[in-house]
Amino acid sequence: MSERGAIARNAAHLVLGQAGTTLLAVLLSAALGRSLGAAEFGLYFVLTSMTAFALVVVEWGQNQYVVREVARRPQAASALLAGAITNRVTGAAAAAGVTALAAAGLGYDRRTCALAALLVVTLTPSFLAQAWGATFRGRERMDCDAAVSVANKLLGLVLSVGALVAGGGLAGVILAQGVAGLGALALAAALGRRLGIEAARPSLAIARELLVGGTPIVAMSLAIAAQGYVDAVLLSKLAPAQVVGWYGAARSILGTLVAPAALLGTAAFPAMSRAASDPARLGAELRAAMRPLLLLAAVAGVGTYLFADLGVAVVYGAERFGPAGAVLRASAPGLFLLFVDVLLGSAIVAAGRATALAAAKVLNVLAIGGLELLLVPFFQARSGNGAIGVVVAFAASEILMFVAAVLVIPRAALSRALFADLGRAVLLAGGTLVAVASVPAGAEAVAVAVAVLTFVALTVALRLVGRADLEALALAFRRRSTAARVPPRG
Repeated sequence: MSERGAIARNAAHLVLGQAGTTLLAVLLSAALGRSLGAAEFGLYFVLTSMTAFALVVVEWGQNQYVVREVARRPQAASALLAGAITNRVTGAAAAAGVTALAAAGLGYDRRTCALAALLVVTLTPSFLAQAWGATFRGRERMDCDAAVSVANKLLGLVLSVGALVAGGGLAGVILAQGVAGLGALALAAALGRRLGIEAARPSLAIARELLVGGTPIVAMSLAIAAQGYVDAVLLSKLAPAQVVGWYGAARSILGTLVAPAALLGTAAFPAMSRAASDPARLGAELRAAMRPLLLLAAVAGVGTYLFADLGVAVVYGAERFGPAGAVLRASAPGLFLLFVDVLLGSAIVAAGRATALAAAKVLNVLAIGGLELLLVPFFQARSGNGAIGVVVAFAASEILMFVAAVLVIPRAALSRALFADLGRAVLLAGGTLVAVASVPAGAEAVAVAVAVLTFVALTVALRLVGRADLEALALAFRRRSTAARVPPRG
């Protein structure tokens, strides 16, 4: 198959896999929220935040390192896989105990500590399956990686719903995730055998290579995971359990909305990497990707603000999770900026300045944590919904990261045209909201029509996106498989 044909094939598999896992994740989240209720769903959100941070530490940037090295050294795939598995098993075993101890140190009860340790253990099989996924990507078999991911999510959904129906509660759901992970791991191993990729005998040298090679990559991942950990813990300490559940529901929907930004950022990464040695050329690639992304950011921000209550009601139900709509609506400004920051971050990593951005993110986590200590009690006292304070802090966080990104990125990569495009996107979003605000209350259908017509008209009038931009967007998505082969360098 030609290079262009291979890229198109791989991109199709990645996009379909992402769509499948996103849909299944939304369905699982909806089932958990509706069955467990806000308080227990909030506890599940805290547990997953703790576990996500622990597993990012254990993973230590090895996924991207394995993809890169398998692409460069296909003959070393089995040895690298064995090293990744060894590191993950050893690290996950230690992480289970450390996570429980950390939860106890933060003052959580015995049940929460036990469930935190159990979740790390039950997620270990799917964590191991991701090691095979990295080797599949390195061998440009994105279809195998997507198959394992979708199978894991599908099994998790079916088994979790079964556990809820049987009355297993939160513990049953956590155990169901473990069984689903075992199924995904078995599928990954079977696909690996078909491709001639089987774990070799563990090698101390390879395990050490993975730890050393992943170190420059892991800093930003740790900082991002730490933000989610801090948000969940602070909210659980400063607000009632059901408020944490409302926030977890809003965050789940936000995770789905931001997927296009992550997709475009990944798709644009190879082109920006090739242009990194020439800041002016890097700036041209950045602007080419930024223009369609700004349109997506405006859609996400405006849609979130206007239809937050509807989204929450459809997914989780308004009776138990209605206040999550206010949380989601308040996150709209931060969501818009997050789209922009994701792409700027990709450009900074491509330029080899990830360490500086990671340092800024660490300082940002500390600053925003302090802000949440003030905002959560304030909104809890004023509205009974302290989770709004977290998303207001989230917006402040994205402002700070935008400023940091502008300072870190090579100066020649920024242009007046880029900032002009950003200004047009702000006008597009603001103009649409002003137009909808003129529609009388209760006329939802009219509001939707006005929003769509205004958005389209302003997009054309402001010349934010043209035919060339749409063609560039299509090309970026076709390049996405290349991004899986060219990981960020810290």
